[in-house]
This record gives sequence, structure tokens and C-alpha cells, in this order.
Amino acid sequence: MRPSTTRSATSLARCPAWFLAKLRRSVFCCGLVLAMLSAPALARYELVTVAEPLAFPWGIAFLPGGELLVTERSGALRRITVDRVISAPLSGVPEVFVRGQGGLFDVALHPAFAENGLVYLSYAYGDADANATRVARGHLTASGLENLEVIFTVTPTKDTPQHYGGMLAFMADGTLLLTTGDGFVYREAAQDRASGLGKTIRINDDGSIPADNPFAADPAAAAVWTYGHRNPQGLAVDPRTGTVYQHEHGPRGGDELNRLVPGRNYGWPAVTFGLDYTGARVSPYSELPGMEPPLKYWVPSIAPSGLAIYQGDAFPDWRGSLFVGALVDREVRRLSLADGAVVAEEALFAELGERIRNVRTGPDGFLYLLTDSAQGKVVRVEPR
Repeated sequence: MRPSTTRSATSLARCPAWFLAKLRRSVFCCGLVLAMLSAPALARYELVTVAEPLAFPWGIAFLPGGELLVTERSGALRRITVDRVISAPLSGVPEVFVRGQGGLFDVALHPAFAENGLVYLSYAYGDADANATRVARGHLTASGLENLEVIFTVTPTKDTPQHYGGMLAFMADGTLLLTTGDGFVYREAAQDRASGLGKTIRINDDGSIPADNPFAADPAAAAVWTYGHRNPQGLAVDPRTGTVYQHEHGPRGGDELNRLVPGRNYGWPAVTFGLDYTGARVSPYSELPGMEPPLKYWVPSIAPSGLAIYQGDAFPDWRGSLFVGALVDREVRRLSLADGAVVAEEALFAELGERIRNVRTGPDGFLYLLTDSAQGKVVRVEPR
């Protein structure tokens, strides 16, 4: 092969300069056309502030008629009207333990909300010595929640104000998923199915345990759907396929995006791509038999928070993508999927200059972002 290559180079060297220039232009133009054809079309968008200020907004739900419910980590639940008016804190919200990473987390509507008016909240409850992630539900009225009832509390309690998880998502069968964190210093509990720490929990809409949960035969682990998680703050169910995606914070690196399968072990802390905050290894293993590998991991950490699967019509080029808030990098990552794998990643919305706490797809086909600050915003991503 080498002599042939040499002859070709020699032959080109003998060509007239005008011919070589024309050839270079042709090659450049062909390459440019091919690159344009193979590259995805760039979505044109504008960022519209829907509501501000909000004190560290965390969760968002979309009411029929266009109003929004937004949680503030300090314990307030607010309604935002279609005219962008932020209500006073709604009544009937449970008392919340606000310390460290604790507070009021997610909000979700019952799948039959139009008929029953049920709203679900996840939050930290308790005190410095004994606290946990809890789920309560109540009926939404014009002024707040009525008939509030606690339907699930993670056990055991812990004495740390970190790593609560706290994301909610209803599945197509009407059951409710809740993510829970490992309590930071109790990371070994994530591997203990008898502990509610470091898990994805699956319950019925009234808090009872579904009979088809993977460990339903074991009373201590009956609510566990998946385990081996660190601090999952992203959860989304694909409405087309029912596939459940979740992401979780690693320590120093090792953030993970996972596809959840009932009964599976996702590894923490036995396997991880991250280091402890001291710089020491958490584990010498990044994979082990019987433990699910992530679809994607990030080193260094992006601090993922909030997760959406886009299926709207406003941005056709984004359809089927996952959107992940990145607190550290103050942006959102768009992940393109093909055959169940992440094949591309794009950074978006960095022009906001804000930590992104949550990202959701609205029923109007737009993306909604929550910014994580004392002067937080609800921002809508619209086509331009």
C-alpha cells in the first residue's frame, strides 16, 4: 500500500496549481454539504420567564386550564395563574423539615386529577435527630389542600439532613414511584433491601404496596422497586413505552443515568465511577456481576437534577430526547437516544446563567425549567 500512496502523492504534486486549488474547493464543499446533511438541525428557541421570584423552586405540576403548581423548598406550595400571578402559599401543606438539603420537594397530580382533585407532595419530615422522605396527598381547592393524609414514610429515619431523593412519577398502571437517597453517611443501606434508603419505591395511589412488586413476599422490602442508588433527583416515565429513566448524583464524579428495571440492583456503593469527597476510592469496582451499568455516567460531576422526556410538537428535532438539569454547569443537557443507548449529548440554555433544579415537559409541548436560587424562576422554552 505504501508505494501506491507515494505514487498518488507524486502525481498530485505534478498537477497545475489551478487544478489543485479547484480540487481543494470541491473537497471542502462536498465535506461541508455532507456535514450539514448528517448534523441535526439546530432548534431555534427563546426563553420566556413565566414567574419570578420564587424561593428555590423544586417541583412543578401542570393543572388543567394552564395553571401551574410549584413547590418551594422552604415549604410553600404556590399556584401560578395563566396571567403569571404567583399566589400566596397555599394552605394545608404539611409541616416540612427544612435543613441542609431537606425541604418540600416534588409535586404530582393523580392521573385522574380531573375527577378526584388529588395532589401528591414529597418532602423531608421530622427533626435533626430523626428525619425521612415522606409522601402525602390532599384534595386541591381554590385556597389549598384539604383532607391531607400521609400515605408513605421511608424507614428507617436518619440523623442527617442530606440525600433525600424525593422525585415522584406516576406509571401507566396508576402506581406511584418515589426516589429516596442514602442519607449521605448511610450509603451501605442502599444495598440493604430491608432499608428504604437509596431506593426507588413503588406504591399504589393510596400508599398501599402493589402485590406485583419484585420483593412483595418480603414484608421488610415489599415497597422496593429498585435499589443501589445514591441520591436520585431525576425521574421520568416514557409515555410511549412505559420505560422509566432515573438519574442520581455521584460523589466526586460518577453521576449516573439509569434505565430502571424492577428488582434490579444499580450498584451504589459497591460500584461507582466516582471518588469520595476526600479523594479516596468509594469502591475499586466500576462494574460487578448482578449490578446494572448506567446508560451514561459523568466524570467530573454535572450534579444532575430534574429529568424530562420530550415528546412535544414544538421542537420536532428534540422529540424522544432526554433533558437533564446540570446544577454545576448551569445548563441543561440534551441526550439523544438510539436503540436504547445515549448516542449524543448537547449543552443548552447556559445563557440563563442559572443552576437548573428541574426540567419538565408541559402539556403545551414546551419545556419548563426551574432555576435554583432565592430569586428563582419558572422559565418556558418556546420555539422562535
